[in-house]
Amino acid sequence: MTSISSGNDFALAIHGGAGTILRNKMTAEREAAYHAGLRRSLDAGRAVLADGGSALDAVSAAVMVLEDEPLFNAGRGAVYTSAGKQEMDAAVMDGRDRAAGAVAGICGPRNPVLAARAVMEHSGHVLLIGESAMAFCRKRGLAFEEPAYFYTEQRWQALQETLAMQKSGTDDQDESRRHGTVGAVALDRHGNLAAATSTGGMTAKSPGRVGDSPVIGAGTWADNETCAVSATGHGEIFIRYAAAHEIASRMRHAGQSLEEASRAVVMDMLAPAGGSGGIIAVDRLGNVSLPFNCSGMYRGVVRGDGRLLTAIYEEPLADFERP
Repeated sequence: MTSISSGNDFALAIHGGAGTILRNKMTAEREAAYHAGLRRSLDAGRAVLADGGSALDAVSAAVMVLEDEPLFNAGRGAVYTSAGKQEMDAAVMDGRDRAAGAVAGICGPRNPVLAARAVMEHSGHVLLIGESAMAFCRKRGLAFEEPAYFYTEQRWQALQETLAMQKSGTDDQDESRRHGTVGAVALDRHGNLAAATSTGGMTAKSPGRVGDSPVIGAGTWADNETCAVSATGHGEIFIRYAAAHEIASRMRHAGQSLEEASRAVVMDMLAPAGGSGGIIAVDRLGNVSLPFNCSGMYRGVVRGDGRLLTAIYEEPLADFERP
């Protein structure tokens, strides 16, 4: 089940990336760690919304937690390019007026989602890249970290394995290496929507490659009239099909529900084109949809009752802290 309905209270959905570790390779300890990371993210966003805060603040808070958790491919857990560097992308969008900000190809700001938000709030632009984006972040006083902070042995070894497979001509079937992202979407108690997405990209990607996460309308979208969307998957395909905006367009012009539109895009449009991945979305009524077309998607939902519901594979969302 991917669709969840709401009353008039707030709603927050998060993802830690589609293309999970295969179930037969997932240990109980590691699975518990993923659920714990998702719950921390949900709780951070929930605290903002429960206090009457904005959807924009909630998605920022939720994504920051995921960026700080090395298990997920964003911020501290970002993967490496083929040159052995980390290049991170992020975006935020405010459904009230379609204000948006994004960064691409950066490494240094502790939380790329805050860099994207700074672009939205303190520049006349939507997307800044590379060294110019870094200079902007320094000028804004964002917290920076040294390269050692972002290093994880797991990501470094994944790069070596992927490079070895590429050299031998072996096809990499591991979805967890081919794509991974974090994101959040929210509806606040004032009826406003927002979305945020952050990623390290694809393991062994070409230096300078930018996926769908910072592309407004592809990996990130929010509009109070329809929905907020954060995507995760094969970015090139999501860009070509303007995946996030396509969901909103189907709702606006074809009268489809959030679940109808999101499932049609993920299952009927992206999947046949090779667009492995998924999306999280919430509409202006608080309905939530979480479809994916791959092995799994780290995901979670929280509402006004405070229950932190998470899941990884094709299974119902569950409260792992309650009997």
